[in-house]
Amino acid sequence: MQQLNSPFERGGGVSSLQSIRSLSELLSEKKQAILEKWFDSVLETYPHDTAKFLKRQKDQFANPVGSTIYKEMGSLLDLIVNSADADNITKSLDEIIRIRAIQDFTPSHALAFVIELKRIVREEIKGETCASQLIDELPAFDRRVDSLLLLSFDIYMKCREKIYELKANELRNMTSKLVERANRIFEAKYRNVDLEDIISQGNKTERGE
Repeated sequence: MQQLNSPFERGGGVSSLQSIRSLSELLSEKKQAILEKWFDSVLETYPHDTAKFLKRQKDQFANPVGSTIYKEMGSLLDLIVNSADADNITKSLDEIIRIRAIQDFTPSHALAFVIELKRIVREEIKGETCASQLIDELPAFDRRVDSLLLLSFDIYMKCREKIYELKANELRNMTSKLVERANRIFEAKYRNVDLEDIISQGNKTERGE
């Protein structure tokens, strides 16, 4: 399969952000407003009480999930606007996707916030006097967001695979202990060994004593 050049890589098929400098400058000016709306789009995927806590509590120790998502979304905006390479973008994106991957979301639900950035940016620029010019410059920005979504999906799938692997290992270890215990009980039955001692020893093993 032919590998497509990432629009995040310099020299790729997508024009550099210098070619849409006016849009880049506007996004930088409106970064805080865009970030707040983008963060809110993530919060909307959580139950109401959880969303209120994630938004209200700014302490990174009391609220590591909300703090990490907000911080890395801000970094992502800077990286996208400044035409950062894929490696730097992946680092910030990975922090967010890891959180979303271990929570009870479908893939589409977990990653929908990426596409929301298109809508939010359009809302922010529609009132500008140069809006018509900026609209002509949006396709390149949209392609960067599309690439961000594809990258998000790759990260999400790797995280889910790791989770399944850990669960499978945990199940194998649990099964192995149960089989070992069953074998001891079976042997004790035919060797007149005290079953209570076998069961007691098995309980201690499971507790790590």
